[in-house]
Amino acid sequence: MAASACVAGLLAYIFGLVALAPASILDAVLSRASDGRLRFSDARGSAWSGTGRLVFRDPGLQSGVELELAWDCSARSLLRGNIACEVAAHRSDSRFPVTISGSKVELSNADILLPAAVLGIVLPKLAALRLTGTVSLRIESLVIGYPGLQAKAAIQWREAGSELTTVAPLGDYELQVEKGTTMTRASLRTLQGPLRLEGGGQQGGSGGSGFTLRASVGEPFRQKLSPLLRLIAVEREVGTFELQAW
Repeated sequence: MAASACVAGLLAYIFGLVALAPASILDAVLSRASDGRLRFSDARGSAWSGTGRLVFRDPGLQSGVELELAWDCSARSLLRGNIACEVAAHRSDSRFPVTISGSKVELSNADILLPAAVLGIVLPKLAALRLTGTVSLRIESLVIGYPGLQAKAAIQWREAGSELTTVAPLGDYELQVEKGTTMTRASLRTLQGPLRLEGGGQQGGSGGSGFTLRASVGEPFRQKLSPLLRLIAVEREVGTFELQAW
């Protein structure tokens, strides 16, 4: 009985700390973990239930992309030794589960919409193109913890464009990413559009590291799009370009 009372008291204490902690505490945690590249602004409510804006910032911390989030955690999950939350992202009709335990953070089946500018933050080589369109991120699974980050996700760039060209849209594209504890694989394909993009590669493992992006454009768009592509890629032959993304 005494042991049960101690456990119940400890759980109640943990619940009280989480329930009363302001949502703004998430900003300090994210900023420290990401060297300032992830911030949490306009936080309201508590760390247990609240809303706010997740901000993705470029390496120079000069610009960023915001994502509105709302979350609600279950007190009963503490009885299982973890914190289980439901999270909703702005412009998404669905919610996705996030589970936090002592050793890891897990989420699955998350659908998130972001402006295309986020691509220039993730891959700074693309930032000069001032990308437009919508990025749809589908996270099948994501685990952050020992022995490292693991993820499986699909990224679709719809109605892709650039502020530097009048050709719009350039097309629709899909990137498949699978990350294990020691290796990351990615592959890119064109769904439709006058600008054809494809690529693939890996990071880690025994097969070398690198992701090569190839772009090709035919007439009648070649004259308009070739100068744009030359800003970031090497022209291997007429209308065909290559970029080493990492």
